[in-house]
Amino acid sequence: MSSPMIELKGVGFTYAADNNSVLQTLSMQVDRNSVTAILGPNGVGKTTLLHLLLGWIKPETGTILLGGKSLPSYTRREMGMLVGLVPQYEHISFEYSLLEYVLLGRTPHLKPLQTPGKEDYEIAMHALDIVGLKDIAEKPVTHLSGGEKQLVLTARSVAQNPRVILMDEPMSNLDLANKVKLLSVVNELKEKGATILFTSHEPEIAASIADKVVLMGEGNYLKSGAVDEVLTSASLSRVYGIPVKVAEFEGSRILLWRK
Repeated sequence: MSSPMIELKGVGFTYAADNNSVLQTLSMQVDRNSVTAILGPNGVGKTTLLHLLLGWIKPETGTILLGGKSLPSYTRREMGMLVGLVPQYEHISFEYSLLEYVLLGRTPHLKPLQTPGKEDYEIAMHALDIVGLKDIAEKPVTHLSGGEKQLVLTARSVAQNPRVILMDEPMSNLDLANKVKLLSVVNELKEKGATILFTSHEPEIAASIADKVVLMGEGNYLKSGAVDEVLTSASLSRVYGIPVKVAEFEGSRILLWRK
């Protein structure tokens, strides 16, 4: 049996500025070639968890393993080839074309001062095609809608060709049609062998695509497992602090709530 792609053992983290303990002895595993949703309300440490996995911040306690190896053992270039990030938002100051921007995802695969070659351009165009933006590849990124920018950020990560893709609230700026599109992209990436971990505060999104759900509250996971084990009325009512009822409708899980 292969080791998990991601493993956290007793990880804790506190923001020193306000002495705010965000994560407390968090332990969890993410299987290889799977889609895992980190679900919970705002402020419970979901984004902090992604930053820890990227090595941008270091845990105060515990250890993090990627591909069976300790996170600090990777070089920056190795991390760039192993892990990709789709942030919730990224400020873009320059008028890159979509193609130029997605080509930035090829940086870990290039030597210092090396410029992208024919294969890199083909990979970037294919990434734009996957997210449905190939036809506007020369359009400036600064002229895109919020939803289109989210899809371009996804395309950049696809072009990076990492083994692990971290997505921070990837559906938050998308309309319904683009949510369906991105869900299709996530499924395609999984079929090609990627391990995907995404954060969300929308249980319906987790239910629609995830193999496993980790339900977080107050810096620790409350429950983890298959969708039908975790997304229950009792668990969701507890973590969101309001009465939530989970129901089935034509094979899909829907949530009903009241004040």
